[in-house]
Amino acid sequence: MTRGASRVALVSVTDKTGVIEFARGLAQLSFKILSTGGTAKLLREAGVNVTDVADVTKSPEILGGRVKTLHPVIHGGILADRHNPAHNGDLSRLGIDGIDVVVVNLYDFAKDAREKNLPLATAIEHIDIGGPTMLRAAAKNHRHCLPVIDPNDYGSVLDFFTSEKENTAFREQMAAKVFAQTAAYDHMISEYFQQRKASNAAANQTQLEPKMEIVQTLRYGENAHQSAAFYRPSNERATGLAAAQFLQGKELSYNNYVDLDAAAAIVADLAPLPAMTIIKHTNPCGTAASPSLTASQLFEQALSCDPKCAFGGIVASNIPIDETSAKAMADIFLECVIAPDYSPGALRVFAAKRNLRVLKSEAVLESGRMKSSSKSWKSINGGLLVQDVDTSVPRPETWTCATKAKPDASILADMAFAMTICKYVKSNAIVLSSGLRTIGVGAGQMSRIDSARFAIEKARELAHEVPGSVLASDAFFPFRDTVDLAAKAGIRGIIQPGGSLRDQESIDAANEHGLVMMITGTRHFRH
Repeated sequence: MTRGASRVALVSVTDKTGVIEFARGLAQLSFKILSTGGTAKLLREAGVNVTDVADVTKSPEILGGRVKTLHPVIHGGILADRHNPAHNGDLSRLGIDGIDVVVVNLYDFAKDAREKNLPLATAIEHIDIGGPTMLRAAAKNHRHCLPVIDPNDYGSVLDFFTSEKENTAFREQMAAKVFAQTAAYDHMISEYFQQRKASNAAANQTQLEPKMEIVQTLRYGENAHQSAAFYRPSNERATGLAAAQFLQGKELSYNNYVDLDAAAAIVADLAPLPAMTIIKHTNPCGTAASPSLTASQLFEQALSCDPKCAFGGIVASNIPIDETSAKAMADIFLECVIAPDYSPGALRVFAAKRNLRVLKSEAVLESGRMKSSSKSWKSINGGLLVQDVDTSVPRPETWTCATKAKPDASILADMAFAMTICKYVKSNAIVLSSGLRTIGVGAGQMSRIDSARFAIEKARELAHEVPGSVLASDAFFPFRDTVDLAAKAGIRGIIQPGGSLRDQESIDAANEHGLVMMITGTRHFRH
């Protein structure tokens, strides 16, 4: 292999996203493309001129593909310091071309081995050796060989090589990303081995080592004087909002992310029933679900709960947004919309609202729910609180009817709906529901009776029909006063976790008023 005038790029990727267009861009910049296996085949079929690494090294892949690029011709080309005469002499003497860019991403060990809980003998075949070795070599020699691990950087890399100006900061940035991701990759594999050794990892774990990588630096945090950024676990596939596709609008803020997370979780919990919710300051100010309503009708039902509070809110839908529903949303001021998909007409409507943030994400679908093994983290002064995510979903078949009056199917459906919403309302939480839509929400009051009073008064203020509705409470009633208030308002059923020393007083009150009271046994505090 003799040194030539053209630059050399080694491209061998697991994630093929955008690699054809990227390779074509490199070829147009006079790069010679070296590749291996499936990547070489894909590029060649796409009309990109590719040289197989084996043709350069004069060594075929061996050991079933375990050894492809581990060769002095490859690593000499990657590691050579072009400012060092001795290095250049070695390249010339051995007929090795310097490699100017290494484009590699790693075998997805999390998806292929850890999530499937594969046995060790099978899992080790999913551990990447050549990829991290080439990337780390390129990152070490980033002044001469640019390492590229993330497909999202392809456009920036082409711009870098198109520019006539050297950009040392960009080279350092790409090297830093490689070392961060390869370190996280090794940590993930280490965790797999550690989990095999632990007989009860959850009970015995005494140290937490979260490995996070930055997704986005935010303009500021909850307030302008607070700095903030969005990170995601670096040893796992991107999920939730980290995997969302940003379609248009202003840059997402810290508060946007918090609200989007809450909104997406509500409609994901309601799925597969079509649903929409409108969130304000993490609390739902309107939610509706129906197997028969259109997207626009669902939005109007959600909006009708509290149109005033919906101003400046976040909309989440677990069904695609069409043009009609987009027009309805465009009539009011919204910060963000998140849905699984959008019609072309809907995107045209939203395009006229340039500041509206529009996201496409699977986080709003039933399949996008948090896993039961997921953790939520919350920082406090001096430490970090970690807990399991509340993934429980209301299941009427597990409830107990504590009253003489028994529920019909419509009451149970409204109760399940109301308790699902209640899960995402700040404690103390009270939700009124009728016909699978919220009509009143009482959030964050210091006493439960005040939350109930606020929910009822809000529903009446907006001319909702409170008589015949159901009331959900995120925790037990310490006194019977909330039951008496509900009965006076004409509410027909109450659902609550139970567990108070005075549960019987509340049950007796419900019997006195002829109400249905269902006990779930599961509390849903949200602090």
